[in-house]
Amino acid sequence: MKNYRIHRCIFILFICGLFLGVLPPLVAAGPEDATKQLTTTQAVILGIVEGLTEYLPISSTGHLLVTKDLLGMNTAESDMVQQATETNAINAYLVCIQFGAILAILFLCAHRFKKILKGLFQGDAEGRRLLVNLSLALLPAVVIGLILEGPIKKFLFGTYPVIIAWFVGGVVILFISFYFKNQHRDLHQGKEIEDIGPQIALFIGAAQCLAMWPGVSRSLATILGGLFLGLSMKATVEFSFLLGAVTLTAASVYDVLKHGSDMLAVLELRSMVLGLVFAFVAAVLSVKWMIHYLNKYGLEIFGYYRIVLACTTAWVYFL
Repeated sequence: MKNYRIHRCIFILFICGLFLGVLPPLVAAGPEDATKQLTTTQAVILGIVEGLTEYLPISSTGHLLVTKDLLGMNTAESDMVQQATETNAINAYLVCIQFGAILAILFLCAHRFKKILKGLFQGDAEGRRLLVNLSLALLPAVVIGLILEGPIKKFLFGTYPVIIAWFVGGVVILFISFYFKNQHRDLHQGKEIEDIGPQIALFIGAAQCLAMWPGVSRSLATILGGLFLGLSMKATVEFSFLLGAVTLTAASVYDVLKHGSDMLAVLELRSMVLGLVFAFVAAVLSVKWMIHYLNKYGLEIFGYYRIVLACTTAWVYFL
């Protein structure tokens, strides 16, 4: 019955997204609107790519950057100020579209967020501890992100850094998977999310900072960090989801405040909203599949996927 309600809700949102995409604007578009970037098709594709890849250990940012290039969403040949504005708007939207995936985690992990609210307003000890741990895990990303935001977006938001990160990350996944197998460790056994303390939270938060290199994957860094600290697969995946929702919210809000005016000036509003809707639906389906798959088979398939994807993308771009 519960799954039926979830699927019904997803279907309704999907239909609403389609309706939003085909609904003609209430006000006739002026000459300025006609020049805006981000078509309906681009928004739908970016939303699906974001939702499917955000919580998988394959890097949503890397996929979005490559998808953006394949869709031809490059800055126009114009003056340097206009180019900078368009670049800021597109890169900011690639961050803000993650809000659709955030809503998916709020939807699927509502019981955990209810606990957090009880800890915040009603003194629930378990909820308060989870809130503190998530805050501590977020801290390294906030500090390093504010310091290195400029160089990261300038030097790493490109196809070639993503290809390198995809390949290296795939090799790391396979190496660690084989290592755990040789150690005969059962990844389904270990500490639960209630056993996470401040030190574990900070370590996972520090591991998350590796994902500031697009292509590394925030999910990959946090999941591997949790497994190395003795968490069970279930606990580390759930904590990764919760931390992802908190981190992505902070990043999205920051980019909206900093580049919101650029996005509204360059990108079409209706298409931006449509991308969020499709990101939400795709993320719900992706997370439900991922939980089932990891509990059954582990991480190896993502390692092979990343290596094949890196080689294929490199072949396409170099040739």
